[in-house]
Amino acid sequence: MNNMDFIKGVGVGVIAGATIGMAAAPKKKGSSSKSFAGKALRAAGDIVENISDAMGI
Repeated sequence: MNNMDFIKGVGVGVIAGATIGMAAAPKKKGSSSKSFAGKALRAAGDIVENISDAMGI
């Protein structure tokens, strides 16, 4: 298996998981979903970056 295929798969999985988690999360009155989405995307990017650093890519 190619390392880049693995990284792409992990990235897609993280984004899909974040999306499903955001859809299933209870809605709070007065909270901004835009800032929540931004935080989720930032966290997903950090996870992918950490995995790629650990693999030496």
